[in-house]
Amino acid sequence: MMDQSRVQLNLRVPIETVQKLDEIVEFYQKNTKFGRVYKGDVLTDIIEKAHAAMVKQSHFTKQY
Repeated sequence: MMDQSRVQLNLRVPIETVQKLDEIVEFYQKNTKFGRVYKGDVLTDIIEKAHAAMVKQSHFTKQY
């Protein structure tokens, strides 16, 4: 993610979603060795993994 341009997203989400994100950030903080973990980095990781799973799933769907 180094040297990539960034875009700021301003959005409204339910408080429960923010609480879940905070829990996930705490989990990343405790279980990774990267030092400080930011919400944006966690969201980027989640989105990249979800996108990879989607691409993989659509690839399998196209084969049949």
